[in-house]
Amino acid sequence: MRISAAVAAAIAGGRPVVALESTLITHGLPRPENLAAGRALEDVVRANGAVPATIGVLRGEVVVGLTDAELEYLASVDADKASTWNLAAIIASGRDAGTTVATTLLAADLSGIAVFATGGIGGVHNTDFDESADLAALARHPVLTVCAGPKSILNVRATLERLETAGVPVVGYASGNLAGFLMRETDLKVPARADSPEAAARILAAQKAFGLSAAVVLSNPVSAGLTTEQFGDFLREAEAGLLRDGISGADSTPYLLGALAKVSGGLTVEVNTRLLRENAALAAQVAVAYSRLEQTVAPSQDAVVHAGGSR
Repeated sequence: MRISAAVAAAIAGGRPVVALESTLITHGLPRPENLAAGRALEDVVRANGAVPATIGVLRGEVVVGLTDAELEYLASVDADKASTWNLAAIIASGRDAGTTVATTLLAADLSGIAVFATGGIGGVHNTDFDESADLAALARHPVLTVCAGPKSILNVRATLERLETAGVPVVGYASGNLAGFLMRETDLKVPARADSPEAAARILAAQKAFGLSAAVVLSNPVSAGLTTEQFGDFLREAEAGLLRDGISGADSTPYLLGALAKVSGGLTVEVNTRLLRENAALAAQVAVAYSRLEQTVAPSQDAVVHAGGSR
């Protein structure tokens, strides 16, 4: 794994860094919109005071902090999609790949990056016992993950239950309900909420202080999304195509998201772009707050249990 000089210097200096995934660039948008979107998210992170670290796989090497030239290269090639279940094979064969939530979490954790921004997390699908490797990664890597909730095409209730079972805290940002990805919110309650970047940073600090291994999922509702009725109509049409074309497994999510974009006349892409920018901005703000918190907490305050009793 290679960490760029800019990102390595930021981490070493205790400056705020935000990890960004790259499947948006390799699989999420057509060319040249994919490159423009990747650059735009990095600009949003910078504008909010943090250093962006887009993660990808180039010729079999995991790179944390793609340069602009590397970003342009990854946006121009036919790349694989690297999750934790196929990462070793991609590395061994020297291929290029965009990183999913799972692989981005892994690389961020190994690099010492505490905050990650994405669109929506993977989870439990409605059929075929299909579950995303994102769930296992969220249980293993204590990185605060800003998202707009699980992707709307999933069984969201089952996904929330899986996260709870895995010990992954789900925190609503300025909301007591789980974010609805392409819709603003779901009717599912979350166990905690944070009303400021500073509050979210304190939750992450507490998670790390106790040595808890799981991520903190910060559920950030998109400012303007689809209505439930709109999304329901679009999804039914997209799922009909999924069954007709016999798509299953790892191909289901990209197929459905592409089909939703078609049947909605591009409306879902518009909402997705909006939520990605909003999540990147919030992630940078949380990273800044967490960096300040780390600098102000004395070493003696890090321990949560002292000899002779608890704090």
